[in-house]
Amino acid sequence: MAIKHVLSLDIPIVLNKCILRISDTGIYDPLLPAVCPTLEITPPGFQDASVLTSLAPNFTANLTACDLGIQTANCDNYNNDLSDGVYIIRWSLSPNETVFVEYNHLRISAALNKYQEALCCIQKAFGSAPGQEALKKINEAQFIRTLLDAAVAEVEYCHHPKEGIITYSYALSLLEKLLCNCGCGTDCN
Repeated sequence: MAIKHVLSLDIPIVLNKCILRISDTGIYDPLLPAVCPTLEITPPGFQDASVLTSLAPNFTANLTACDLGIQTANCDNYNNDLSDGVYIIRWSLSPNETVFVEYNHLRISAALNKYQEALCCIQKAFGSAPGQEALKKINEAQFIRTLLDAAVAEVEYCHHPKEGIITYSYALSLLEKLLCNCGCGTDCN
């Protein structure tokens, strides 16, 4: 019987705009050493990966902009938001060039925060007994959430990151418009 590790990561969607959560869900053969564990993360807009070698198998990490090297000052007092977009995430063991798993992860935390804001705005504008106009806005919000889910699927499952970003951008533009139509938008020109 062949001895081998089966590498796997879980990268859940989180609403915290400062945190990228990654959990190791791999299966490790106890007879085979797990040597040189390396997590590489390339944030959107960057060419070079942030390399983390301090993690051990079965980790759960809540990574910040400081951990990724995006924020270099005031890390003890404040965490900058991590931008939405496609993060390339690679987890490997020695020999790292052949024992690895790699993911394209579409982060949508900022968009989901805006989505929650839109739901609150709809509730505030139309009250607890929604009429036709409120139902129309709720349907718009549900359509936008479906577009965000479709963008994630395009990036993470269909392996089409460019198309996923196009869908994400379209959903975000609809979300801004919905916020403006409800009276809660900040960029309503």
